Amino acid sequence: MADMQDYKSSLSDVTSRKFETFSYLPEMDDERKRKQVEYIVSKGWNPAIEHTEPENATSSYWYMWKLPMFGETDVDVILGEAEACHKAHPNNHVRLVGYDNYAQSKGAEMVIYRGKPV
Repeated sequence: MADMQDYKSSLSDVTSRKFETFSYLPEMDDERKRKQVEYIVSKGWNPAIEHTEPENATSSYWYMWKLPMFGETDVDVILGEAEACHKAHPNNHVRLVGYDNYAQSKGAEMVIYRGKPV
């Protein structure tokens, strides 16, 4: 059996906190972000952008960047809003969400920009 790798994470060290599956991977490059947005659009889900300070990333409340983009299918528009949020809040984590109207829940949720604690 292979050895398991321990991912060190603590409440006192905000840079070590993990808050979703993609947190254990390297930061997403532009191509991976585009593929995630394309997937959300292909499912017919409504994209939304959220952000929060790194120290509050484990909280259930994130700030919404504008309203969800109901019916938006232009990948470049969605990526542009995510980038605008990141530029407006460079120290915050920025999360992409795909809302599934049919299931009335989130179909996808991932941090696409990681903030730097101050």
